[in-house]
Amino acid sequence: MRISPDPLERSVSLRRLGFLSAALLTAATLTACSAEPVEADDPKPSATGSTAPSGAPGGAPDEGGLALAEAIRKIPVAEEKRTGYERDSFKHWVDEDNDGCPTRQEVLLAEAVTAPEQGARCTLTGGSWTSYYDEAEVTDAKRLDIDHMVPLAEAWDSGAHDWTPERREAYANDLGSERSLVAVTAKTNRSKADKDPATWMPPAESATCTYLVDWAATKLRWNLSADENEQAALLELAEPCADSTVEYETAS
Repeated sequence: MRISPDPLERSVSLRRLGFLSAALLTAATLTACSAEPVEADDPKPSATGSTAPSGAPGGAPDEGGLALAEAIRKIPVAEEKRTGYERDSFKHWVDEDNDGCPTRQEVLLAEAVTAPEQGARCTLTGGSWTSYYDEAEVTDAKRLDIDHMVPLAEAWDSGAHDWTPERREAYANDLGSERSLVAVTAKTNRSKADKDPATWMPPAESATCTYLVDWAATKLRWNLSADENEQAALLELAEPCADSTVEYETAS
């Protein structure tokens, strides 16, 4: 769980700020870089507000963060294990707090640049969003997917195959970190599918460093591994992001 009124930046959402006040979770700071849900692996939200978020251009790195390259090297390296993966192994879009809004709607509400109207059963009308993967302005929530930053299949390959069903559900609905879920255009979400950064990166050049920070923070938060090709690609892609830093809190 980054868009400001400027479509090239993402603001920290009011909801996520609420989570952060209870427990600072993942955040990252960059200075150099600046649909109904799809059953593939998805895109990322924006938020109202004017504060430059971690990972957006224009802010100084927070003290105590890891340099991006250091964070990437901290991710354990291991072979992937796809055997047994089923998307249904991750129960997602639950209404964890029983307020009538499942995870998808929670993210859309949090990431809206212009707030939508909320109707019965948390139906949303109106509103606007910015998809940071491709810098697209979106005014129809049905054109947005909620992307798991590290796709569910990639998470399974990288360690979630050994998790309990409860932990996989927590991962798939992680509203406790602004890095974990993001509202983006369905087109970019479906292009990404279950690919890691060795084979897919957001089409907008402005998204590169933020995406790498988000990816590393999510892998570290959930203690997920990376294979050798993934690590090598991450380190190469991160070379222009020398001023990017990663902060995260391990998920319980």
